Amino acid sequence: MTKSAILPKVGFVSLGCPKNLVDSEVMMGILAQEGYQLTPRADDAEVLIVNTCSFIESAQKESVDAILEMAEYKKFGSAKRIIVAGCLVERYRNEILTQIPEVDAVVGTGEVERILEVVRGMPSDAAHAAPSDFLYHELTPRMLATPRHAAYIKIAEGCDHPCSFCIIPQLRGKFRSRRFESVVREAENLARAGVSEITLIGQDTTSYGEDLNLRDGLAVLLARLAQISELAWVRFLYAYPNRVTQGLLDTLAAHSRLVKYLDMPLQHASRNVLANMKRGSNGDAFLKLLERVRKTIPGVSLRTSFIVGFPGETDAD
Repeated sequence: MTKSAILPKVGFVSLGCPKNLVDSEVMMGILAQEGYQLTPRADDAEVLIVNTCSFIESAQKESVDAILEMAEYKKFGSAKRIIVAGCLVERYRNEILTQIPEVDAVVGTGEVERILEVVRGMPSDAAHAAPSDFLYHELTPRMLATPRHAAYIKIAEGCDHPCSFCIIPQLRGKFRSRRFESVVREAENLARAGVSEITLIGQDTTSYGEDLNLRDGLAVLLARLAQISELAWVRFLYAYPNRVTQGLLDTLAAHSRLVKYLDMPLQHASRNVLANMKRGSNGDAFLKLLERVRKTIPGVSLRTSFIVGFPGETDAD
C-alpha cells in the first residue's frame, strides 16, 4: 500500500483575501509533499481545514458559518478532524477552542508551517496567540489554487501602519519583506510552469524592501520581474498613497509587462478624518498625486476605496 493510500484525505475552505489564499496554498503544498491527498469534496474529506478571515464583522460571520458548516461533516460525512486556521484564530483562539467543541485544533497566521503536525494530531498550543515571523520562500511547497495562467506572490507580511480602523497589524504582526532573490526565483519558477500573470501582494507592498535597506524596493523588484520573458502581466496590490514614489510610477510606465493599474486605497479626503484614521495627508495632496500618476502613466486604471461615516466625521468632512 502506498503512503498516500493510508493517509487521510484533506479538504480546504479558504476565505478572505489573496494573502490568505497564498497561506492556504502553502499549507496544501506542505501536506501534498508528505503524500496527503487533497479533495475538493467536503463529504469525502477526513480532515477539514477552514482558513478564516477576521478583517470586518461580515467576514467573521462568514468564517464562523463556514466552521459550523464543516463541523456538520463530523456527524454526516467522513470528517474526523476539524482544523481552523487564519486571522480568526489570532483574534479568538481560545473562544474557538472552547465554544466550538467540534474544532480539534487551530493554526494562527504565523503558524502555517505547523499544519503538518496539526493534521497528524499533535496538540495545538492554545496559549500561543502572537503571530510568529513565518514568511514562506521560493523553496516552500505550494499548491496553486488559482487558474493555471495566474498566481499570487506574497512579497511581504505584516504591517507597521497604525491605521485606527484596521486590525491587520495585530493579526499579521510587524512588517517584514521577503528576500529580493527569493521573490524573483519564485516568479521565474512560476513562469517556467506556465504562469503568465503574476500579482504581487502584501498588506503594504509599497513598503517592500525598507526593512532590507532597499531604496524604492518595489520599483526595483517590478523592474526585475518585467525582464522575465515568459510573463505577460505583472501587477501589485495595494499601494499606500504616502509611499507612491515617482520612481515607482516611472517604472510602471517604462515596462510593457507591468500592468498600467494602481490599486491605492485613499480612505478619505478630509485632513481631520485622515488624522483620526492615523493615515495623514489630505485631499489636495491626493489630487496632486493622482494628477502625477496620470501624467506619468497615460491611460492608467485607478482603483481605490473610501470609508464613510467614520466616527467624528462631520457633514463638511
